[in-house]
Amino acid sequence: MTDTKTIEIITKYSLVNLDLKGSGKGWEYYYASMPLCVVDSVFSIGVKYEGVTNTVSRLVKYYNIGNRAKRKHTIPDKKDQISTTKFLSLFGDNKAEFLSKEVFGNKQRTSTTNGILKVEAVLRFLNVLKDFNIEYYQDIEKVINNNSFDFCIKNIPGQKSGISLKYFLMLSGSKDLIKPDRMVLRFLETATGKKYSLDDCQTVLTAVTNEINKLGYDLTPQLLDNAIWNFQRVH
Repeated sequence: MTDTKTIEIITKYSLVNLDLKGSGKGWEYYYASMPLCVVDSVFSIGVKYEGVTNTVSRLVKYYNIGNRAKRKHTIPDKKDQISTTKFLSLFGDNKAEFLSKEVFGNKQRTSTTNGILKVEAVLRFLNVLKDFNIEYYQDIEKVINNNSFDFCIKNIPGQKSGISLKYFLMLSGSKDLIKPDRMVLRFLETATGKKYSLDDCQTVLTAVTNEINKLGYDLTPQLLDNAIWNFQRVH
């Protein structure tokens, strides 16, 4: 799917349809604390993003904590973040069932068949981060391309595909990663008339980013993904 002709077609389609000059990241990339990226990445799978925004809003309101960072394009200082350990302590001894009803206001499951509550998946995700000493945004680099970390996250029910993991890393600041979801698939299929797998998305968007940048743009795969998301949500 990364032959020269296909990449050329997708590049042209992107240039015609996407707002690449105005593709700065929206506020969804600037959470006040890194653990909120976990909530977003787990709850965003298979649903409209407005529902995710509402879920995060209920959570931060319940605990009276910050939602968005004070400034875009800047990683918050550690002193302004809530650490993974502190975030977990907010939940106390409350079980996922209580949290899903009273705190998150969201009883969605990772799958309609034998899935666990997404809140439970968030708790497990956060505990993996804690086990790997990932407390703040500044720690994320420790687990980029870390196979052991990837294995632990993908071993959480509903996380096997790795979509939430890649999205979490993207939200946490990895500019080279994208969220390989239905928005990207629809965009690529419309551009080329071909079917793509989720595994194709990262490779294809990286190649397209490189081609677009030859024309004087300063994109990253992350920014291209965001431009596609903004386009697809209204088409």
